[in-house]
Amino acid sequence: MITFTFVIYLVLMLGIGLYAYRRTQDLSDYILGGRNLGPLPSALSAGASDMSGWLLMGLPGYAMAAGFGSFWLAGGLLVGTWLNWLLVAQRLRVYSFRAENSLTLPAFFEKRFEDSGHGLRVVSAIFILIFFLFYTSSGLVAGGKLFETVFGFQYEIAVIIGAVAVISYTMFGGFLAVSWTDVVQGLLMVGALLIVPLVAMGEIGGLSGTLSAIEAKNPELLNMFTEADGSSITLIGTLSLLGWGLGYFGQPHVLARFKGIKSKDAVPSARRIAVLWTGVSMIGACLIGLVAIGYLPDGLGDSETVFMVLVDAIFHPVVAGILLAAILAAIMSTADSQLLVSSSALAEDFYKALFNKEASQEKLVMVGRLAVVGIAIIATALAMDKDSKVLALVSYAWAGFGAAFGPALILSLYWKKMTKAGAYAGIIVGGVTVVVWKQLSGGWFDLYEIIPGILFSFIAILIVSKISTPPSDNVQTLFDEVEAEVKS
Repeated sequence: MITFTFVIYLVLMLGIGLYAYRRTQDLSDYILGGRNLGPLPSALSAGASDMSGWLLMGLPGYAMAAGFGSFWLAGGLLVGTWLNWLLVAQRLRVYSFRAENSLTLPAFFEKRFEDSGHGLRVVSAIFILIFFLFYTSSGLVAGGKLFETVFGFQYEIAVIIGAVAVISYTMFGGFLAVSWTDVVQGLLMVGALLIVPLVAMGEIGGLSGTLSAIEAKNPELLNMFTEADGSSITLIGTLSLLGWGLGYFGQPHVLARFKGIKSKDAVPSARRIAVLWTGVSMIGACLIGLVAIGYLPDGLGDSETVFMVLVDAIFHPVVAGILLAAILAAIMSTADSQLLVSSSALAEDFYKALFNKEASQEKLVMVGRLAVVGIAIIATALAMDKDSKVLALVSYAWAGFGAAFGPALILSLYWKKMTKAGAYAGIIVGGVTVVVWKQLSGGWFDLYEIIPGILFSFIAILIVSKISTPPSDNVQTLFDEVEAEVKS
């Protein structure tokens, strides 16, 4: 019955992909869906593509280990979601269109700073490809654990099955397929995140019974200000958890939803939907981990499989199949977005910018589809390590994007005097800081690498912009026009 449910789900997603294929005429359709998404699909697609398999595997597993301390991480992400929609969405939608209809984030930076040499675009695309290989790999690791746990497949075969499913509808349908499937997958994810903890709590005596069961095993897990061993939380540890929220401003797959929304006036409605979806999802994911502490016996091998173990223990196979499909939904909804952004970087920011400036729309779409396959193959190879942790892979990629692009994007949208040289400095310093900081340990080097990455990136942009050639009159005029349109 579970297998049957999965097959039906996959057929539905592929059907949406084929329908979107018939609606995809040019590169704008393939990358941004013709900039015509309404508030609901924009919000759910941004949320679903953001959260990935870690929402139903990584976060519940962390909540099971950290208890109430997991709410620091969830709270940081919720605030980050709200601020991203509030500060970035409208301005990026307007600015990216006014800047010669820039379809990708690297293209936006190039047009925003009049970089005729394409260097800024290429540097941005390089960081996108590097960090998305890790991010996409995390989704395929989650898929491997899902199919291995549920069906008993060999891990490597399970990874390949998940990769083929994601490649199929992303390659054909592009942004429309990704966004429409994200609506279905976003609703399925939030439904599962509500149903599973509530039913499990009912099995062990409701909220009071759950808290009592947790207290009996380890009362320290009920305290947000202590670690599981009873020691007080540290400043570095707390900042690291809250710092996850800073990453939103630089995530290309989330920012693509802002550019694809049909108008700036649709953003407030989308923001409310997105924040509500994220809040409910965060609470549900943390509750799953907390309920599992009291419901399951000690000694669960891989804490990131806790959602699957709970579903298998509590629900009828038909219901279990639907709920487990939510993990597949989370994996697919993010991996497809990451593959799409990566293929867009190769098609638009490498192939067109450097090798074939006169490439036809059909040619660019074909290059984008071939890039989906190539990138997915490399990510699949990286995912073959069975000991990989979903949360660890996501953490690294999230930090890389947040530090490389977040400060550069925020200042490019709000500071007229930011220069091309400043953008170069911010992107390179932010990305490199994350890579270097990750290799260090001890003391302040245990701080989540996104925080020093963002800090150093902001400093680099401000200093270099002050000492480099000011932006041209055309650049500043366009900035003023965008500012006026946003406020109108």
